Amino acid sequence: QTRVGKRTAAAALKIAIDMEREGLISKEEAVKRVAPAQLDQLLHPQFDKNAKYDVVARGLNASPGAAVGAAVFSAEAAVAAAEAGKKTVLVRWETTPDDLAGMIAAEGILTSHGGKTSHAAVIARGMGAPCVCGVEALKIDAEKKEAAITGTDIVIREGDMISLDGTTGIVVLGAVDLVQPELTGDLDTILEWADEFRTLGVRANADNPEDAQKSREFGAEGIGLCRTEHMFLGDRKQIVADMILAESESEAYETALGKLYDAQQGDYYEMLKAMDGMPVIIRLLDPPLHEFLPSPHELAVKVAVDAVKGNSDPATKRLLAAAENMAEMNPMLGLRGCRLGIVMPGLSAMQVSAIATATARLVKEGFDPKPEVMIPLVSMESELAYVREEAEKAIHEVEERDGVDLSFIEIGTMIELPRAAVTADEIAEKADFFSFGTNDLTQTTFGFSRDDVEGKFFKDYENLGIMKVNPFATVDDGVVKLIDIAVKGGHATNPDIVCGVCGEHGGDPDSIMKFHKVGLDYVSCSPYRVPVARLAAAQAALA
Repeated sequence: QTRVGKRTAAAALKIAIDMEREGLISKEEAVKRVAPAQLDQLLHPQFDKNAKYDVVARGLNASPGAAVGAAVFSAEAAVAAAEAGKKTVLVRWETTPDDLAGMIAAEGILTSHGGKTSHAAVIARGMGAPCVCGVEALKIDAEKKEAAITGTDIVIREGDMISLDGTTGIVVLGAVDLVQPELTGDLDTILEWADEFRTLGVRANADNPEDAQKSREFGAEGIGLCRTEHMFLGDRKQIVADMILAESESEAYETALGKLYDAQQGDYYEMLKAMDGMPVIIRLLDPPLHEFLPSPHELAVKVAVDAVKGNSDPATKRLLAAAENMAEMNPMLGLRGCRLGIVMPGLSAMQVSAIATATARLVKEGFDPKPEVMIPLVSMESELAYVREEAEKAIHEVEERDGVDLSFIEIGTMIELPRAAVTADEIAEKADFFSFGTNDLTQTTFGFSRDDVEGKFFKDYENLGIMKVNPFATVDDGVVKLIDIAVKGGHATNPDIVCGVCGEHGGDPDSIMKFHKVGLDYVSCSPYRVPVARLAAAQAALA
């Protein structure tokens, strides 16, 4: 009788490397014997395997690693606790850009709503923070600072110690002993061997210089996605809100654009400097408006309360009217992406000008910046042509002003809508590269709301055998067919077009296998998933 010997990730690495060095197996076999998912054990804290604990709730394993801390129900509480030297877990129904400071301050993030591509999940993976999302049993009352667990008499109150495992999606009441990651030379060795065999490039999704530097340390070959709207989370959010709410070409609108330009120029300079000599794809603003605008409901309540008290604030009423005017039934399919840049005069030009200015400054300082401008949510060739013309004009103006040749700046688009995929041959005539945004492409292909369905009917579908795999975790074969159509169509009219993936699937080993077969040039994923992607890409090539 035989069975597979159970072993830790560190042991799996050591056994594979020792056997290769002893001549028992080849490098290829050694690379194939280490499961990419095991690398999470080497990059993130984990629950001690000898620890005993009771699981009180389960959700989605949104970001790997384990965390222990006191439960807090607001970003402000997390920040205050961190300043006092205390560890916390931020508990929210769903995180928003306003929660960024608290997300950074907390050890881990726990939400009762949202899926693997929700705000909490994406930000947590980028930071390397553990996160469990979509814990439907968790009924949170933020005002009372407590959360009840449905089906039990358990109530988690602010200050109670909790533990969560983002690798498995479990929540534990109380503190569980953690095992800290131990990076060894064996990891570097297996990844160096993997790089010898893989043909897919591996880039990272990063929105700040710190994440960019971490990406380089993990072996990323560039930035596949820099989300500019993530540069305006936290304190900067108000600048975007002011721009959206102001009348086009008004003094307030121009003032907001100017503030955006100043902030963006500095951001791009630092990002391109951190990735000197490597490509950096910068996506133009793509903010779903509800993430940046004040809530009409909350404003309406404030106006009503003020009226009862005999107070009247004209400014609040004007803000309410503006917010109601901009409100959308489905913001993820509304005024975002290239649509926002088209209807808001000067927005795209401002961003491209900031990119070009930062690039020119670095060139003069002797650096080798390689920015690439990505125009998001394009569905028609005419949209791309319109924004590209505006972008090229902005680049030429900076060239003339600063006396620097910037003709190397490429302009491409994000393929994240089915129409864009099936008309890629037309779109490719105006694009230097394609980057597949598989989060939105999955959402629009299925007609699913990625923020809702994972906690609603996915479990029923899985239990009934209707759906065997979460398509937001591992890319669906139907979505892969759209990518295949787009890659072939793009190369038919633009043989030199570069095609990559920047959705969260870029760090999933099973998805990487499919992307390799389609013939993509690279995948891009969160910084902490870069080692996983490097190993998975090698195994895809060896398969």
